[in-house]
Parts: sequence; structure tokens; C-alpha cells
Amino acid sequence: MNIDVLVAEIGSTTTLVNAFNDIDSLSPVFLGQGSATTSIKEGDVRIGLDSAIKNLKKVLSGKPSGISWNSFFATSSAAGGLRMTVHGLVYDMTVKAAKEAALGAGANIHQVTAGKMRQSDIDRMINIKPNIIMIAGGVDFGERDTALGNSTAIYNALNLTSLKTPVIYAGNIENQNEIKNIFANYRGKLIIVDNVYPRIDDLQILPARKIIQTVFEDHIIHAPGMEHIRDMVDGPIVPTPGGVMLAAEILKENTSDLIVIDVGGATTDIHSVTSGSEEINRILISPEPYSKRTVEGDLGIYINRKNVLRLMLRNQKNTDIYTEEDRNYLGKIVDGLSPVPATDKEKKIAYDLTYTAASAALGRHAGAFRDLYGPRGKTIMAEGRDLTAVKYCIGTGGALTRLMGGIEIMQKMITNSPRKKLYPGEGIKFLLDKNYTMASLGVLSKQYPDAAVKLIKQSLGLSNE
Repeated sequence: MNIDVLVAEIGSTTTLVNAFNDIDSLSPVFLGQGSATTSIKEGDVRIGLDSAIKNLKKVLSGKPSGISWNSFFATSSAAGGLRMTVHGLVYDMTVKAAKEAALGAGANIHQVTAGKMRQSDIDRMINIKPNIIMIAGGVDFGERDTALGNSTAIYNALNLTSLKTPVIYAGNIENQNEIKNIFANYRGKLIIVDNVYPRIDDLQILPARKIIQTVFEDHIIHAPGMEHIRDMVDGPIVPTPGGVMLAAEILKENTSDLIVIDVGGATTDIHSVTSGSEEINRILISPEPYSKRTVEGDLGIYINRKNVLRLMLRNQKNTDIYTEEDRNYLGKIVDGLSPVPATDKEKKIAYDLTYTAASAALGRHAGAFRDLYGPRGKTIMAEGRDLTAVKYCIGTGGALTRLMGGIEIMQKMITNSPRKKLYPGEGIKFLLDKNYTMASLGVLSKQYPDAAVKLIKQSLGLSNE
């Protein structure tokens, strides 16, 4: 059997392979999905990928018969995904802009610093061994010294190690020539990109975001065997969260404002694509990007399930369905929870863990109203992400699409929204990525945008909209 496009999604716990046909036609087709456990522990992610392809063969034909394909793309979040550190000037300005660019590209931020870096900051950065370092700071033709000083400190520190970490400079354009001079003898690569914060209250993060994705694909080897995966694919490799963001952005262009919730084994990611409402925009304290991603590294229902359990037990509303015996042994049950819950008790606990993780992550992603007091009394302002114009709430990832009650979980999240939070209002539609293909279709959209939109809509049940 010949397949137009295979897209592999190599995750921290599971490897998926999605097959698509008729990509160049008006009616592209999702053929099926194979899955297997990611083989990081075995020392080579190709083992898990081969198993997923064998599983796909059985799904498509009922037996492990041969298949071939014309194109092969991939996403990866194995071994912790894309590790970045971000170093700017003022946290609420240039640091925020650089962070938004990095997260939107699918990175996991392991360190953020504002202002002049101390030796302890430099030491921590080196210990992290980041895949990419981003330096920002200063609006164009504004403050220069902080970014130059940080660049010098970072270069000197890297020079004392064997690291060849790519460095991206996205700060004051007046510094660009001096930054090039500082890194002139660097063993790694320096990339100069447009300032992420060129003017006050002006985020320009797309150029940096695209560069991060390019650097990831060209220079980053995540996990054992990934260098061979790069040899296998003839299309792009992007971070899995970056693939979800690409899918969300292209879907928004063809529908309306939306949020995408991805509860995973290690993290919970929230992506939103919205300009917000005009009413809230008038009272926003600081600008927000058009497309935003937040990643909660403590909220995963497998690798970080104990963190989520502790959060769940602090909220009695989430545990009143359990008997006293369940409460007494809950820790032991969660300890033994597998990536794919099997028993009714495991499924019930996985449901509550998923709700807890998703609800907490959305609360951190969304902004809120703030009361400010001045000479004229109280003024109501808004701070953070405005989700009030969102019309679609989409669930993707294994927890929401493969466990029970995904739609119900998302409905409860919105219904139980905290007071003063900028959550979606009435009329929002809840959808599930039933084929679990958003990340793969985000990658596909880089070369086949029309087919990707149609396939995303098929998976969400939006084919007629």
C-alpha cells in the first residue's frame, strides 16, 4: 500500500505515526494512526518509531503487510523537548516578548533572566545545557549596555565549555554589529533577528519564532537516535507544541478565535489564537501576542501525576466522588497508574487528574481584571491574556482525546471559571481532535496548507463550517 504522507510524532511517552492520502486533492484523507511506546530508555527513538509503523500497518490492513510512502515528516518532544533560556532587560517588556516568541515556537523555557546576569545566572544556564539561548533587551535605539554585557558573559562562559549552543540575538538593533564582534570566534552559531520588542507596547515575535523553529530543525538532536530520524524524513521536523500552534493558527484563519488544550504525560499546554475583545483591549495594562502558548511543566498526568494529585487533593470538589478507602489509597493508586489507564478505577482517577491539570493550566494562561487605586479612586483594568472573544475550545493530546469525558472536562473548566478571570463567555463550542492529529497537521500545513485545514476540520467535526 502506498501512502502520500506519513507524519511521526515522537513524544516523551508515546510515538505516533499518522498516515494521509490524496494530499493534493480537494478531499484529503486521514487513513489511520499507529502507536508505540517511545524508546528513549532503549537508547534509540527509532525502535519506538519502527514499532509505531508496524502498528500502523496492522491498523490499515489488519496484518503487518508492507507499506510505502512518498513523504515523511516528524515532530518531537522526546527527552524534554526544546530547552531554551531567555535573557532580556525588563521582565514585563523585552523578556516577556522573547519568552512569547520561544514558547510559541514550541520551546520549553528552563531559565528566564531580566537585567544584568549574575554569575549564579550564568552557572545555572550552563548547567541546563540549553538547546538554544536567546538574548534580548532594549527597544530599538534605546538601552544598549545590558544586552551587550549579557552577551559578553554568555560568550565567555560558553567558551569555557564544550557546548556549541546556537545563540539568537533579538534585541536593540543598534547592538547588532557589536554582538557579531562579541561572538566572532564562537564555536557555535550566532543568529541575528529583528528585535522582539522594537517599541514600547509593540511585540514583534514572529521573526524570532520562525528562526527558533529553523534552528530546532537544523541543529537540535533531542534524544538518542534522533540524528537518524533526521536522515529518514524528507520534510520538516518541528517541536510537537510548535506543530500544535501552527495548526491552531491556520485553523483560526479559517474559523474564529480559539484555544487549544493539550494535557500530556509531562506537561499541559494551552495555545490561544485571538486578538481579544475591543472592550478589554482598551483597558489592557500591557500588550499580548496574537498567538500565545503557555506550558506548565508541573502539570502532566503521567510523569508529573504526583504533582497533579497534590493539587487535586487541595480541591475537595474534585475528590468527593471517591470513597474513604479510595482517599486512603489514592497515592498508591496514582503511583501505579500506567500511561494508558486500564481499570475503571484508573480511568476515574485519570479523568480527575486531567480535569485538575487542564483547569489549573487554563487559569494560569488566562488574564484577569485588576482593581487599581489612584487619586480618582478605583479603576478597573485588565492584565494578561484576554480569552473573552474565543469561540472554540479544542481538546487535543492523549488525555483529552483518548480517555473518557474530554468534552465534559472542558465544559467544567469554563463553567467553573474563577471570578475576575478573562475566560470565554457564552456560546463557546467544545470540540475534540478525535483523530489526535493536530500536531502532525501543523507540520503538514508548512507544505500543504489547504489539505491541513480540511483535515483539521474533519478531525474536529467542522467539515461543514
